[in-house]
Amino acid sequence: MTKGTYWLEHAWLGTCVEPGVTVEVADGRIGAVRTGTPTPPPGAEVLRGLTLPGLANAHSHAFHRALRGTVQVGSGTFWTWREVMYSVADRLTPETYHALARAVYAEMALAGITCVGEFHYVHHAHGGTPYADPNAMGEALIAAAAEAGIRITLLDTCYLSSGFGEPPTAHQLRFSDGDAEAWAERCAVLKERDHARIGAAIHSVRAVPAGQLATVARWAEERRAPLHVHLSEQTAENDACLAAHGRTPTRLLADHGVLGPRTTGVHNTHLTDEDIALLGDSGTGTCMCPTTERDLADGIGPAVALQRAGSPLSLGSDSHAVIDLLEEARAMELNERLRSRTRGHWTAAALLRAATADGHAALGWDDAGTIEPGALADLTTIALDSVRTAGTLPRLGAETAVFAAGAADVRHTVVGGRHVVRDGVHTLVPHVPQALAAAVEALRG
Repeated sequence: MTKGTYWLEHAWLGTCVEPGVTVEVADGRIGAVRTGTPTPPPGAEVLRGLTLPGLANAHSHAFHRALRGTVQVGSGTFWTWREVMYSVADRLTPETYHALARAVYAEMALAGITCVGEFHYVHHAHGGTPYADPNAMGEALIAAAAEAGIRITLLDTCYLSSGFGEPPTAHQLRFSDGDAEAWAERCAVLKERDHARIGAAIHSVRAVPAGQLATVARWAEERRAPLHVHLSEQTAENDACLAAHGRTPTRLLADHGVLGPRTTGVHNTHLTDEDIALLGDSGTGTCMCPTTERDLADGIGPAVALQRAGSPLSLGSDSHAVIDLLEEARAMELNERLRSRTRGHWTAAALLRAATADGHAALGWDDAGTIEPGALADLTTIALDSVRTAGTLPRLGAETAVFAAGAADVRHTVVGGRHVVRDGVHTLVPHVPQALAAAVEALRG
């Protein structure tokens, strides 16, 4: 961790934009924030542009990045796309996954993301045989995040069946520990680090038998760890759950003690009014992934109704068809405009909170996502002089960030006081495009 001073030309401080803000950093945290400093103090690192708290990508499948540009054309559904995704998962090893994830997390840093929630379910070798280190794949992801300079919450995922009452398919054997108790035993070995926290995930109600949901929930509760679950992404899942259990996936999770303020439902796309009330009343969060949801033709989730009901919103890039948290924030509002034919469902500040403080909270980093004393010193600076942002008003910085800027406009990324991206160049991973190309090519064989 580093010690130093940053001078922010313009800074979004949660409710407004302030010009000339000095941030003092010690031991990776913000020690002081001083507004009204029109010129940089001697020795301060200067961040020209608009600085936000570091962005939190609350839902990632790093290996899906290998599919970008290869599965976007042609007909089909989520279920046909899934078969192509499985073919990539089949070729992963700890070594190839580390190389790909390191490059993907570096791409995230270039996009201003300082923390990722990795929804991790490729655990074992072919046929479900454990590696010598049963957590070799998870450890590869943790190491990749460290080398790319960002934080990670490894959401180790329980994935036991292919459907209600069905065993795993040949592709899915790599994902399964056999039962939830074995999953919990393996996960208990994983250790947290300064840059890494360990959480849990239920892949979906179709992938974890109802009688084993409580085991995963209890593991997370005992550790006060975040718990995530893919929820009602597809109507087919809802229909199958109703046929098997006579209730919706949300009700099934509620009945087995999964919902609560440390739980986040990912997608939450096809919900009933009762589902929305259950999520809101329990304080269960919602992670929307708009670019993936539109790429896979999933649908538009009821984000407005969920937030009004009491479900905090976060954002994720999921399959990485796009890695751009500002686009995810913008898309959430624009999707709702298309559906409702009205504008202004969220303020730009509310959308930025979903991408920063609320995203970090969903990943168990309650001490990140704000520019204030005591918070982790994670900063993202957006250029105000690019072709997209030129001519915008600095005092309307939240609007500029959400409705004008994108990942290409990120100029600086600071994590724990360390300058990970400086002037648009990653300081730890040289030649990120080449690293991505090489890692993806290795998986294509």
